[in-house]
Amino acid sequence: MTIDPRSVTGKRLEIAHHIQVLVIGAGPAGISAARRAHQGGADVMLVDENPVPFDVMGESVPQIWGGRMGGQVRNRNAMTERMLEARPDLVELFELGVDVRLGTACWGLFSNQPNLGWMPGLVAGLIDDEQGSYHVRADQIIVATGRRDMGLAFPGWDLPGVLGASAAATLAGLYGAFDGKRAVILGSGPEALLAAQDLMAAGVQITAVVEQAASPLAPQLAAGLQAHGVEIICGQAPRGVNSDAGGVTGLILRDRQIDCDSVLLGVGAVPMIDLLQAAGARCGFDNDRSGFVPTLDKGLQTTLAGIRAAGDCAGIWAAKSADPALARSEGEAAANAALAAIGLSKHAPADLATPPHAPDMGRYRKDWVRATVVEALAEMPVCQCEEVTAREILEVRPPRYLKMPPVANETRSLTQILGDGPPDPDQVKRLTRAGMGPCQGRRCREQIQALLALQEDLALGAVPLAGYRSPVRPMTLTAATAPEDPAIAEIWDSWFGMPRQWVPFWDVEPKYTVAALATEKEHVSE
Repeated sequence: MTIDPRSVTGKRLEIAHHIQVLVIGAGPAGISAARRAHQGGADVMLVDENPVPFDVMGESVPQIWGGRMGGQVRNRNAMTERMLEARPDLVELFELGVDVRLGTACWGLFSNQPNLGWMPGLVAGLIDDEQGSYHVRADQIIVATGRRDMGLAFPGWDLPGVLGASAAATLAGLYGAFDGKRAVILGSGPEALLAAQDLMAAGVQITAVVEQAASPLAPQLAAGLQAHGVEIICGQAPRGVNSDAGGVTGLILRDRQIDCDSVLLGVGAVPMIDLLQAAGARCGFDNDRSGFVPTLDKGLQTTLAGIRAAGDCAGIWAAKSADPALARSEGEAAANAALAAIGLSKHAPADLATPPHAPDMGRYRKDWVRATVVEALAEMPVCQCEEVTAREILEVRPPRYLKMPPVANETRSLTQILGDGPPDPDQVKRLTRAGMGPCQGRRCREQIQALLALQEDLALGAVPLAGYRSPVRPMTLTAATAPEDPAIAEIWDSWFGMPRQWVPFWDVEPKYTVAALATEKEHVSE
């Protein structure tokens, strides 16, 4: 049998390192997992993208940083030192001999599946400023990537000073680089108000908490903030902002204005599942865990063998946000299961804390989107990167730069346009480009989901999130260049002639040229 020289058959993937346990994320769960796996005798690598490069932060990756990063974030060494001061457990791991790599982002996970069978095992794509992009093979992978904030559009939300509540807490607590003094928080859930406490401890004045509902979602935490002089304003939603050349100077409500230099988005803490979903792990909506989370077994393993999840990316709830010990216990349990899988331990699956029944978070987030986006006083981009408004999303309008005339879609429902069943955000993404920008949908993905649910009067969980694809972190072409098998480099030109993928390999010219591109040839299926 003759093998097509342009296929991956017989080609090897260049692997920089082969380790037993790879842990992604150096928060409480990740540090705990790395420590336990090392204690169990495994060869462990712990990677964390913090400190995030300044240019990546400028694209609101992985958090909605909102232009309130202090100048010190440009100094990577200073940020690394600050991070180690904030997380002394990391220093302990260094001293124990764990391979800890800070400023290293994981841009993709790959596992052999029905449509992929040539990987040498579990593979992670990593990237840093020094080595660029490279591949690591691991026997077990524990994903502990944490959380991010749900975006929320209102007139002026694209100005410097509008950022996520978790992002602000990270800037203040982890980096000591939050360039804000007076902040207003939108949302009164536990995660938002716990972030307010952390910011106040860091010296930030929380002027007010604004809630569209009639009462705070976390009344006890709200009462505690009130006792410290924070105003709790219910039944209100933002109508716009005041601003100057430096960004936000105040928040405009229906009947009043509040002076501030930062507006913090706290309407929804979202599990960061991008790596897992892009890898093909099954994820589903769980109201009690704050959104879409991976399906896990008792060993915290996803539907992909050998890939586990722990910490906030596996689910967020009030008690877990208030007590890092719960995340640490998940990290340790995932490490014990990983050790057992590679034959270094015989720990039985641990009984982990489970969340209590939570209020209807889907309805709460839909109410916020209705109050700020649907009932907005002016058109504004929901997708900041591609400048797509809510109306353009709901009417599935093509991008403005195409200068297309009005079409019948403007009077048709999404159900009529997309067919039977729940609306498909990926269809909307392809047709409008909403979610295709440099932030990779982090500011608009959940908003689009809520808009579609409102449009069709569906529960939030009935509408899927737009899909993730690798790389899940922005990469320059230069940085993305990784070592490759010379046999692949020999036939690199064939990738430019896309039609020849459907021509029998024995009928393809040895070298690609535009003149020789045989578009008139009869194509055959692979």
